[in-house]
Amino acid sequence: MTATAVEFRQQIDPDGTLERLLESAATLSYDPDQEIDWDAPLDPTKYGLNPEWSTLYGTRLWDEMSEEQRIALTRHEVGSIMSTGIWFEMILQQMVLRDQYCGVYGGSEFQFALTEIADECRHSLMFAKTCSKMGVPHYKPKRHVRELARGLKTLAGGEIAYGGILVAEEILDVMQRDWLRGENVLHEVRTTSKIHVVEEARHMKFARHEIREHLKDASPLRRKASAAFIAGAAKFVVESMVSDEVYANVGLDRERAIAEAKANTHHHNLMRMSCVHLMDFLSEAGLLTPYAMRLYRSVHML
Repeated sequence: MTATAVEFRQQIDPDGTLERLLESAATLSYDPDQEIDWDAPLDPTKYGLNPEWSTLYGTRLWDEMSEEQRIALTRHEVGSIMSTGIWFEMILQQMVLRDQYCGVYGGSEFQFALTEIADECRHSLMFAKTCSKMGVPHYKPKRHVRELARGLKTLAGGEIAYGGILVAEEILDVMQRDWLRGENVLHEVRTTSKIHVVEEARHMKFARHEIREHLKDASPLRRKASAAFIAGAAKFVVESMVSDEVYANVGLDRERAIAEAKANTHHHNLMRMSCVHLMDFLSEAGLLTPYAMRLYRSVHML
């Protein structure tokens, strides 16, 4: 690299964070089609996710279910989470592309942003293939959420865009770290979780970097407004992760299952645990306002 090129990189990435992310992407990335045999039969004894992460684990209904129903439920639940992930990754890609529109093409920020988009395309295809292999529907968020998200992906920029990205990825990260270690979890889910955890670690670091950069000179009013939008996005993502339809699709009483899932303190505690580091960062960034905290508490993230 010439001296002029080095100086240019240092100007736009003074601490080298983005350059290190690019180097990591070049040396530690996966091809799901090489890691997963999509034609191999599923192990009928394996869960879709660790049973402890099921929305019904610890409830009376869970105790009444057969082992076959529990396995089927966790496969539908992880399929719903993956489908929600695809939906949000499509939003993410549009927000990042818009943020980088006419960016500095030779800069590490622009180049890593496009690298992240390429990763997200592979992740979405990976999740879609996993859902198809498990034979579960491709669940979608409720219509009003999908329509509200059109506004988010069209208008959100700066710290709101990257904050929305961060909260969605942080929640999945903790879940998937457990799934990839679960010996009673499908090989396909463990492998997709490993790929996602490794590659999303870079994306989350990039999101934190961008949030800090965008908030450097932000006014208190802007921080409050951004905090509210990010918390609102988080609420919709969490509420959409496990579709209400999964329960009927595995032969459970839909209304009873929804009621017991909503009252499941075990699952609420897992959600709070998965968001500890996220809440620490949001607080440090000035994005954990009283109103935002109320929204996070409403979906047990705080």
